[in-house]
Amino acid sequence: MRIAGQKLTGKLFAIYATVILITIVMLLPFAWMLSASLKLSSEVFVFPIEWIPSKPQWQNYVDIWTKIPLALFIYNTSKLTIIVTLMQLFTSSFAAYAFAKLEFPYKNALFLGYIATIAMPWQVYMVPQFLLMREFGLNNTHLALICLQAFTAFGVFLMRQFYMSIPTELCEAARIDGMNEYQIWAKIMLPLSKPALSTLTIFTFVTTWNDFLGPMIYLTKTELKTIQIGLRMFISQYSAEYGLIMAASVVALIPVLIVFLSLQRFFVEGVASSGIKG
Repeated sequence: MRIAGQKLTGKLFAIYATVILITIVMLLPFAWMLSASLKLSSEVFVFPIEWIPSKPQWQNYVDIWTKIPLALFIYNTSKLTIIVTLMQLFTSSFAAYAFAKLEFPYKNALFLGYIATIAMPWQVYMVPQFLLMREFGLNNTHLALICLQAFTAFGVFLMRQFYMSIPTELCEAARIDGMNEYQIWAKIMLPLSKPALSTLTIFTFVTTWNDFLGPMIYLTKTELKTIQIGLRMFISQYSAEYGLIMAASVVALIPVLIVFLSLQRFFVEGVASSGIKG
């Protein structure tokens, strides 16, 4: 028994040590970015690395707001990200409820065809989408990006898989009580799907906030550009100002961290569980 316990303890120690090591390796680039954001450009690549700057350059976080219209870029990105995230939560959960709990002709074929679009790279239909938006007169508007990202096959798949784990008897009982399908979706399905909705929120928010190619293609006016395009503009104009570039990158990372940390409990629950807990 003692030998078995020692083996188990040694195995757990090895697992924890491996996880901690991997975590440290993954966090090192972010720690370096934060450290570099508080240094002069001449100090950023000094070796050995000074992880805690002796003279922190807090002025970097002041200068980035005047070098480029960073506040405008953050506003544009926040607007697009919030609208797209809310639209995806609505459309994905609504369509997923139909695919999971309703019966209609060719339901499985339609769902399979819709989900099959996930396997198609965006670069394949990028040009036709651009031509379509141009014909609609939506070039150089945020509406083009909102329309293109308001629906997602991944979101429908994620929500449908969660809805499938909820007993159909709940929906049938609600129908007997006189609820229509819209009421069942709003009053029963949505409250039960917080973990799945949180997971979809994290994925959508991070993807939209970090989107570079979409805004690069559709937005050419400076007053419409997003934070990722703004960072690219910053790098092209101040390629040697590494401290300022890192400071701007840290600012761009903060909203993503806030959203993830706020929803991580539901995110873990959504991955670990499926269905209703009694």
